[in-house]
Parts: sequence; structure tokens; C-alpha cells
Amino acid sequence: MTSSSTVGEHRRRGGSTRIRGTDLAAVLHCALREAMYRLDVVAAAVYLLDGDRTELRAAMIGGGPPSLFTLPGRMDLDAPYASARALASGRATVLVDPDPAEVDQQHVLPYPYVAISAPVITAHHRFGAITVLRLETQGDCEAADCTGLKEIGAELAMALAELAGSGAAITPGHMPMLVPIFNPDTSVCTPGWGMSGVPGSAGASLMYPLRRLADMLNQATTMDHIVGAARHCVMSPFRAQALVLASAGEGRLWVLGQSGASSGMVRNLHGARLDARTPAAEAVRGRPLFISGCRPSAADSDWPGSESEAEAYLPLIGSRHVIDLPLIGSRNVIGVCCLSFKGPRGFPPEERAVLSMMAGTLGAAVERVQLSTKQHEAAEYLQRRLLPTTLSELPRLTTTARYRPATVTSQVGGDWYDVIKLPGERVALIVGDVEGHAMESAAVMGQVRTAVVAYATEGHRPAAVIDRTGRLLAELGTELLVTCCVVALDTADGMAEVALAGHPEPLVQRPDGSIGSLEAPANVPLGVVMPDAYRGCEHTLEPGSVLMLYSNGLVDWNATDPGSGARALLGSSSREAGSDLEQLADHLIAEVSSPHQRRDDAVLLFARYEGAAGKGVTRTGSLHIQRRDLHGVKAARSFVDDRLRSWGLAEMSNALQLIVSEIVTNALIHAGSDVDIRLRAFADRVRLEVRDSDSNPPVPSPLALSEEENAEAEHGRGLLIVEALAGLWNSSPNGRGKTVSLDVPIPDA
Repeated sequence: MTSSSTVGEHRRRGGSTRIRGTDLAAVLHCALREAMYRLDVVAAAVYLLDGDRTELRAAMIGGGPPSLFTLPGRMDLDAPYASARALASGRATVLVDPDPAEVDQQHVLPYPYVAISAPVITAHHRFGAITVLRLETQGDCEAADCTGLKEIGAELAMALAELAGSGAAITPGHMPMLVPIFNPDTSVCTPGWGMSGVPGSAGASLMYPLRRLADMLNQATTMDHIVGAARHCVMSPFRAQALVLASAGEGRLWVLGQSGASSGMVRNLHGARLDARTPAAEAVRGRPLFISGCRPSAADSDWPGSESEAEAYLPLIGSRHVIDLPLIGSRNVIGVCCLSFKGPRGFPPEERAVLSMMAGTLGAAVERVQLSTKQHEAAEYLQRRLLPTTLSELPRLTTTARYRPATVTSQVGGDWYDVIKLPGERVALIVGDVEGHAMESAAVMGQVRTAVVAYATEGHRPAAVIDRTGRLLAELGTELLVTCCVVALDTADGMAEVALAGHPEPLVQRPDGSIGSLEAPANVPLGVVMPDAYRGCEHTLEPGSVLMLYSNGLVDWNATDPGSGARALLGSSSREAGSDLEQLADHLIAEVSSPHQRRDDAVLLFARYEGAAGKGVTRTGSLHIQRRDLHGVKAARSFVDDRLRSWGLAEMSNALQLIVSEIVTNALIHAGSDVDIRLRAFADRVRLEVRDSDSNPPVPSPLALSEEENAEAEHGRGLLIVEALAGLWNSSPNGRGKTVSLDVPIPDA
């Protein structure tokens, strides 16, 4: 019996075996085995014209991993692949690198395979092409190789013509048939991978982390998930010491995430120009770069690579060698994956092929997460723009609000709140929720909010407000339902009138700590035709009572009784936060943070009724500063000084002036928005509130940092002053931004 290696030797010396088979699959398999053993290649494929004869598709691919996975599954007839060129020219074609490197990039290792293709044609038939891949380490392609493959292609064409003559369809399937064929003379044996001496073990071991990477990235929803998957499936198996993922935008590279000893790479990459002559910038143009750790010539001395450390720069895009989708230049490259290794190392061909495939998988995941993040940010921005910039204020009423977007949808929601100052000493507190998460929900929310504000401002009672709004909504023809709660509070006597439109009842925490609800007829949601008028109910509030209005997204999304859940939240948060409304709102929002409870966006509105006139009236003052106002900080200091002196608290002026100047400066520089200042003097303390449009909280920077820490260390130092003077301060998101608030005790109060 003749061994396979002996057969291979016979075929390499020019022997030939007639390609035969009873069906298409058998004929193709015979041709692939003939090509692999005769030409000493690692993979082979037969491409056939599809039914429309408009493109070539892989009908069968043979060989071992990972090389057989680098062959494209389909291609246009004019594609720059060896297979398409061979069919078009009718001659054997050699393609050393489908994307050759620049002449001066001597350290860049090319595509690790040499592709040789021959046409599969007869005088009367054009079937396709047969293509083989040879490792670059096996030497250059010789004329005998092209001649041998062309002979195999001619024999295959004759066999296919016979099948066609018998009525068989010579067309490829939608996906190619994969056939493991391991030639002992060319079987992959990459050091450090698989079991030595077992054909196919090294290739299969190389493909395993790629498969695991794909599985993990399919579940990734954040950039941290992607970095974690890359650390587990790329860094560790390839023994890299650092990994950095960077995106390309606005002509520069921006670091998305990193792992390992990556501080040096992060400094070099973050903000680097794409037109610079650096390995990362070159990779963004669409070509992987592998640097073994030594500069080959003085011409490359300006490349910022280490002479002692190997590096790999992989474009975050599916390489044209491993995917079938058409690419258009470098516009599909969204970033780069950078790897650093401890000491010099080589990059065997099969490792380079797998790393390129991994980069394509990472690129698709990064693009998906970035798109989802942008959609979520846009939706949240639109939602916040539809919410009030500030809350109306009255001397005897303290209010605060929170908006919490959903985390499991990138669509905009329809929750809103309002505090409207009415004639006399009355105020309207409003919370509503539009059904769904879509642009229509936001549009309807804007319409309903405008209508409620208009009717309330005209002086209508709460029941009449929602009744008129419901009729207007029905005339607009929307199919979405809207729930709403309107509370009209007279701060002179504590009388509160409540009207509901299918919304949860507002809660009240009385001065003794007990919690109840302001009961009112539930009525039906807005948008449902109601034959009878909406009805409301009146209640009297005691001084010191706290009202809580909320949407049902605040409690468990599938709760049958949201009211009981809201009472429990209010009770537990009150025990933690005490009487401070800002801290109370923060504690309550923090308690509802599980993923299931964030399937819906939510709003929360607190209002404390301080008491009737003549019973400890709170002193208040407010100031509005326009964005980019060069005199804004000076105006803020003057406002604080004037108010405190008018209240007989001049001894507190210096400290509060310094505090307000730091917070307002921070808001004007980083938020880039209008700034609202509110100053309130209670019996024992003075409260300062500064509102801007940036929802990101300010973070004080420590006075000493290591190079691994925050790159923006020069910012946030002023907040250390605030922390030193005020002790406890708080930052809370509300509506279209955040509120930084703090209390300063009144001396001897």
C-alpha cells in the first residue's frame, strides 16, 4: 500500500490522476486532494459561477484551519482576487498579497499566503476557477506550480463538462462544503499551539480563541465587555502584555479601552493624528502591521516602536481576505487594535491570519456598541431637551426632580415633569408618562406637556386641565396612551387638589414620618374617550409635608401595585437621607438600579411644603448666567454677597463667594451651558444650588497622581476648595443637566 507522502512525491514529479466522480461533490473533492498533494499547499478551493453567472462562489474548500477560513466565500467577477483574475484572463494567476505594502515598510510582514489560481474552462464551458494557498515560508511560486494547477483545472473542467452533459447542475451552494484535508508535508505546526505531531491540532487550537471571541462579542453591550473579551481571547492566548483599542474620528485616534501595561501606548495613541507616520495610523488605512521588535533600517527610525518589544497593529474591520462583503477603501476601518509583547518575537503566518480575523470580529463589535451608544445618547439628549431647564420656585415650597433613562433601550421615552407657578401663591406639580419608547412618544410628550402647561396657566383646576388635554389629544389622532398626575397646591393654606389620568397616586410623607397617598379617582389615561368629565379630590397638607410624584418606571416594571413599592422606597430612603430633599431623591434613585427596573425611563418629583405665611418663611434668591458670559463668575459672587448682606448673614459671604465662584467656573467651562444659581436661607443653614446642562458629575482631583491615573488631572482641583469649605456637597442629575448643591451652617444658629 502506498503512503500519502509517496503519492504526494509522485504527483510533484509530474504524475497525474484522472479527476472523476459520480456527482459534483465527489469531483470537486478529487480535484482538491489532487491540488493539495501535488502542489504542497495548505488550502484549496473550487469557485463556480452562480446561477445568474454574475459572481463566483466557493463550492468546496479543503485544507485545515485557519488557512481554509481565510478564503473568501464569494466575489464579483471583476474583484481583485486571483480566482476572478484567472477566470477573466484564462491563464494561471499568482497573487502574493492582495494588498501590498509600501516600498519603505520593510518591517511590515505581508499577507501570509501566496494565492495561485487557474481557470476551470473548456472550449464550450466556463465553470470558474480552482485556487490554492501556499504559506509564504514555502518559497516563491515557480512556473511548474502554475502549470500543474492549470492541468488540474483543465481536468476538473472536463469532469464537470461530463456531469453537465448528463444533466447535472454545475452551480455552487449558498455556502461552501468544507473538507478537512491534511497533507503531512504542509500541515500547520505553529510553535505554542496544539499537540505536536497531530495533523490539524495547531490550526484547530488557533481557531478556538477566535470562536470564543465571537461568542463573547455577540453578548457584548459595552466597551468594557469588548475589552474584557479581547483580554481573554486575544491578549492571553497570544501572550501579549498590553492591549489598546482605539477608534478613528475627526482625523485622530481616540482610545476606547485598554488592558495590561498599556500606559505608554495610551499616551502615544490618544489624540494621535491619522496623517502621522506611525504604525497605528498606517493600520487605520486598512493594513495590519506586525513589528517583530527590531527596526530593520535607519529609514524607519522615526517610527515610535520599541527596539526590544514586538508590536501588532490591526485595523478594526473585517479584512478583505476573510470576509465577503465589499469594502470601499479605508472608510470601513473604524479604528485599530494595538498589541504589545514583552521582548522581540516573530509572527508565524497562521498567527497573523487568526489575528486579522480577530480584528475583523472586534471591529464589528466596536462599531455596533458605538452605534448603540450614539443612539442612546441622542435619545437621552432629545428627552432631556423636552424636560424643563429649571423648576419654578416659591418661598414656601422646596422642589427637586430626577430623570432616569432606561438602560435596555436606545429609544427615547415619554416621561416628563413640570413645576408651574400659578397666579397668587399657587403652584402646579405635574408628572406624566407617554406609552412606548419611540420618536412618536417624545413628540406626543411635547404636545401633552405644552397643553397641560397652557391649561394650568390659564387657571383651570387640575381635573379640568387633564380633561381638556385628553380631548385635545383625541383630536390629534395619536394612538398612544398618556398617564398624568396634576397637583395644584396653594402655599398660603396648604390646600392640594389632585387629579389623575390613569397615573399612580402621589405620595405624602407627613411631619411625623408616616407615609400615605393623596387619593383621587383614577380616571382613564389621556387619549381614551371618556363620556364623563375627569374628577379630582382635595387634601390639606401640614407644614413640613413632602409630596412625591413619580412615573411607574421608578418601581418594578411588572409590579401589580406600584404604589406599595413606591411607599417602601420612600420609607427606606427617608431613613437614610433624613430631611434633605436632594439626598432623598438621590437615595431613592440609587435603590432602583437593577436591570429589570430600568427597562423603562422614570421621573421623580419631590416638593416640601414649608408652611403658611408668617411661619418661618424661607428667604430665597436666584440668578441666571448665560453661557460664555465672561463676567458670569463676578456676577455670581456679587449676587451671593448682596443676598447674604440683605439677610443679615454678611459673616458667611467670603466663604460662599469662593464656593460659588469655583462651582460656576466649573459649570461654564465644562458644561458650556447657561447656569442657574439659587440661594436659600433656612433657620439653621444656607443652601446654594448651581444648575447646568451637563449630567456628568464633577469629580475632585487628588493633589498627587501616578501616570496611570486620570489624564485630566489639571481639572477638578477647585472642588477640593468647595469640599474643604462646605464639608458635604451633592451633585444630582435633574431634567436637562445636574444640580450641585451644598449646605453651609449659619454660625450660632
